[in-house]
Amino acid sequence: MSRLTSGLAEHSDLAAMIEWIEPGSRVLDLGCGDGSLLEQLIRLKGVRGMGVDIDQAHLLHCLEKGLPVVQRDLNGGLSAFGDQSYDTVIVSQTIHQVRYPDKLVDEVLRVGRRAVVSFPNFGHWALRLELLLKGRTPKNELLPYEWWQTPNIHFFTLEDFKGFCAARQVRILKCHHLWDGQVRERLPFANLLSQGSVVLLGR
Repeated sequence: MSRLTSGLAEHSDLAAMIEWIEPGSRVLDLGCGDGSLLEQLIRLKGVRGMGVDIDQAHLLHCLEKGLPVVQRDLNGGLSAFGDQSYDTVIVSQTIHQVRYPDKLVDEVLRVGRRAVVSFPNFGHWALRLELLLKGRTPKNELLPYEWWQTPNIHFFTLEDFKGFCAARQVRILKCHHLWDGQVRERLPFANLLSQGSVVLLGR
């Protein structure tokens, strides 16, 4: 694990994202949470960053850290941001929680030259087995909620996301997989073995 990612061992997807961000670039972090990723990017890579979140508690955490952040509902689009106004737009563990992921991806690639997106893989073997044997909505580290509590409204697999991108003429430039607490660039049978994925998108 590199110097850049050693402090984010418990957030493997964030660690992978840091490696893809260019030093000094403009970064928009959608669904930024408490600002952990944005804070690291500003400190270690000198990015000019902006966070976006809807949760007031998250916004307060960001402001306490001195991070630039605005409150927005991603379901309302990104009309406040100009075309190609950022080098990279980050959507970390958020795309499955918005009403219209297709519209969000279109907006993200309008605002940014490229996008970094991470999501859980509902095709993971343990989730399939739990559904088969128990007949109940599966849970794991990335999908920890009971069905009536979950903020997740779209459950999809890695192969679903690849098909989604192909249909929308979105290029997957890079794809890394979360497996057993590690980030792997290559993983055989990824749709079966990957707990989640981190992808770099472009037009």
